[in-house]
Amino acid sequence: MSEVLFPEFGDWEPTRQTLHWYSKAVTAIPRAHAEAHPKWWHVSLKVVADGLVSEKSALPDGRELWLKMDLVKHKAVLFVDYDPVQEISLLDRLTSLEFAALLLGTAAELGLNGPFDRDKFENEDQRVYDPVEVEKFLTALTNADRIFKEHKSALPGDTSPVQLWPHNFDLSVEWFGTRVEIFDDVEYPSQLNLGFYPGDTPYFYSNPWPFEKEVLLSSPLTPGATWHLEGWEGTYLAYEELAGEENAAERLAEYAKIVFEITSPTLTKD
Repeated sequence: MSEVLFPEFGDWEPTRQTLHWYSKAVTAIPRAHAEAHPKWWHVSLKVVADGLVSEKSALPDGRELWLKMDLVKHKAVLFVDYDPVQEISLLDRLTSLEFAALLLGTAAELGLNGPFDRDKFENEDQRVYDPVEVEKFLTALTNADRIFKEHKSALPGDTSPVQLWPHNFDLSVEWFGTRVEIFDDVEYPSQLNLGFYPGDTPYFYSNPWPFEKEVLLSSPLTPGATWHLEGWEGTYLAYEELAGEENAAERLAEYAKIVFEITSPTLTKD
């Protein structure tokens, strides 16, 4: 039997909210102490085989601190260089405030005292953590990450890393076009993202900016994909279109390719 790349979720949303809150606490340290990137890439998480890892932050003694959300062993691990110095079981279902207090307390002991943006993770709701749903999520996440990286490798020009953003808890990669828009005397490059939002109703998206509605809406997309205009403008492919499908990788790759072919001419200067 072929591997299911995108399994069907059960009662996933309460656990997703837990991971979302925890990810904001995990990235509070690199947000304050990692080398700042102009596009804020230092606050994102990167996908690895067993979960998510943060960017590294330099300690006063020259070593580096980083964090992993291990979604196989269900624990958050704080490392100094490659030595684990703290482990927090995700199965303890701590509030995000309790979870953050443990991580930030250890970081402070090591010399990283903030300031930390506590508004991003201060929440005292009791958390839910279902390891079965987490394992499904990790399967979907690692497969989406792999397909996104394959798509990225075929693109011309500049691209971002494939990264998970803690503010929305979505995985995405950006391609930067050569068209430039100017706002308040600042130049912004055109771009096209490709993303996976694993929320209560999960979906994939690929959205160009600027969005040339008059030009794009007449262009046909791959089967199952639609143009999306309410709240945000771009393209939408429901996760359920691919869940359990043996050809899910091919369909997702084709979706990304077609959207790029349709939209990239509008993002390129003459």
